[in-house]
This record gives sequence, structure tokens and C-alpha cells, in this order.
Amino acid sequence: MGSAVRRTLGRLAGALFVLWAVATLTFFAIHLVPGDPAQAILGGPGSQASQEALDRVRADYGLDQPLLVQYFAMLGRLVTGNLGDSYALRMPVAELIGGQLAGTVVLALLALLVAWLLAIGLALWSTAPGRVSRAVAQGVELTAASLPQFWLATVLIAVFSTALGWLPAVSTGTPTGLVLPVITLAVPLAGFLAQLMREHLLIALEQPFALSARARGESATGIRLRHALRHAALPGINLSGWAVGYLISGAVVVETIFARPGLGRTLLRAVELRDVPVVLGVVLLVALVYVVMTFVTDALSRVADPRLRQEARP
Repeated sequence: MGSAVRRTLGRLAGALFVLWAVATLTFFAIHLVPGDPAQAILGGPGSQASQEALDRVRADYGLDQPLLVQYFAMLGRLVTGNLGDSYALRMPVAELIGGQLAGTVVLALLALLVAWLLAIGLALWSTAPGRVSRAVAQGVELTAASLPQFWLATVLIAVFSTALGWLPAVSTGTPTGLVLPVITLAVPLAGFLAQLMREHLLIALEQPFALSARARGESATGIRLRHALRHAALPGINLSGWAVGYLISGAVVVETIFARPGLGRTLLRAVELRDVPVVLGVVLLVALVYVVMTFVTDALSRVADPRLRQEARP
């Protein structure tokens, strides 16, 4: 068996383990949240359902079974691709997620694109000649990476919506309604990526290929753009799978603050209602996106760095 096949099988086994671990941890964690899922099925705590109705619902949904029995029943459904039905909305979880997925994916991908553009600009700025510019750029990187999303969203709304009136504070279904949520997600990630890229950019500038280009008379900007930047971007590419998962998870905060429909608000509402199938479905989807993006970023890394392709050959 070739090394490439063994590596692929190992990655697939690791992906299955991640999905199983996520499903297991989420299942038991959601059962620690105070509340009764049977109440959610019957319309929430304010439904004033009778004890007889609650007992009947628990029997119908298997909620009267021991927790381990419910766990293995859940795993059995997941193996067959059945995410179950939402307790609160009485509809298939797959259909519910499908209706909310597009908005969150668009938000996450736009935020990832903006984060990369900002990170590249900051990394180039922080490695430019001049101590003052480097110090300022590094300070911007550190500040951006440290900003809490909820605080940044509040400031953006106060400045650009309330004070200046340039952008809407809530989702309007138009491109302008995406600007503030995208910036809120992108800025902290950009600061982190910029710090990572700056360190590797400085290392790349000391490598023989950079020194040779400098000896040929190429400008410092040309060396950084044409030679060093590609090498410095590799760590960021490798982390892009994690970044997409981070952005989708961050959508819980952003979509709530900006009243934007999507998986984030759906997940938050499901946790409040102890809607276990919806929580499991959304969390598993995020984990699956992370796994898929890990494979994609691995392929992109091999395209960007020929040395990785040579190492993969038997």
C-alpha cells in the first residue's frame, strides 16, 4: 500500500473519529442544560402541558429511556444519515439546516476573504523597512487579534449605524447589511493570521532564495511579494480549515447581535429549548465543514509548496 493511500486512510479515520467525538460530547453536554426536552416538543415551558401529555411525548420520542440507550439510538440514526426531527419546530433537522445554511456560509466565506486580505496587508506592512511602521503594524495586529466579537460588533453599530448612519445595524437582506457582520468576524481572525504570517515572512526573507533575489538587484517589495509571501502564507493556509470552523461558530454571536438569520441563531435557539436533534445537527455540520476544509487546505498547501508534493511520493 502506497504512502499516499495510507495517509488518506489515516485522514479519513481521523475525520470519522472527530465526528464521533463531537456528536458524543454535544449529546451529553446538551443534557446538562437545565430544562425538559418534552416541554420543547409541546411548545415550550409556557405551554402548561399536563403531566399525562409530557409522559406520552417522552415515551414517543424515547426520552423516558436511560441516557445511554438514547445515546446509542442517536448514533444509530446518525450512521444512517438521519438527523431526526426538531422538537420545537416539528420538521426534519436536515430541512431546517438547509434553509439556514446559505446565509451563514456566505457570511463565513466573505469574512475569510476579508480576513486574508487584511492579514496579507498587515504582514507586508509589519515587515516593511522602518521601525515606526513595524511597531504600529504589530500593534494593530495584536489589537485586532484580541478584540472580542461582541465588543467589536457593538462599536461598529455605534459608529457606523447610530452616529454616521452609513450602514444598517440589523440584517436587511441587502449587501450593505453584510458589511458590519463580515467586518466583525474578519478583524480578529485577520490579526491572528497576520501575526502568524509576519513571523514566517521574516524567516522567509532570510532564506537563500531571498538572498539570491536581493543579490540580483530585486527590490525589497518585489522579494516580499514574489518570493517570500508564498512561503509565509503556508501556515495560514493550513489553518484555514480551523478558521472556517471558527467563523461559523462565531456566527452564533454575530447573527444574534445583527439579527441575521442563519445557523448561529438557529443553534442558540435550539440550546435554549434543549432541542437536541437541532443542536447535534448544527454542531456536526460545523465539524464536517472543518474536516472537509482540512482536506482542502492540505491540497492547497501541496499546490503552493512543491516540497510537500515531493515528500508525498513513495
